[in-house]
Amino acid sequence: MNSLQSCLPGKYVLAVCAVSLMLSGAAIAESGLASVYSHVGNQTASGETAHPRALAGAHRTLAFGTKVEVTNKHNGKTVVVRIIDRGPFVRGRVIDLTPAAAQILDFSGLTLVSITVVN
Repeated sequence: MNSLQSCLPGKYVLAVCAVSLMLSGAAIAESGLASVYSHVGNQTASGETAHPRALAGAHRTLAFGTKVEVTNKHNGKTVVVRIIDRGPFVRGRVIDLTPAAAQILDFSGLTLVSITVVN
């Protein structure tokens, strides 16, 4: 038994290993709600202007310029967006997307997505 297994009950070992794999691997993934970006036309936290036709998004922690593949879990459609801003700041939401990205994913309002870092 390794030191991790000796300090954690069985079900927590799996969770810690999964988090460890996500953080140590090239791809980091998460799931939650996506919303349509409402600050289009305004300056973002990265200094860029959010354009409605850009394939861009806002994430709380990913570095500016990070590209992520966003998959709509309801229909399987995907889009790659670049993180240019901070947010969303509503509990349960993981990413804000520009109207162009939301259109490719075929949703308006909110939808359940998975996000995977691609660079």
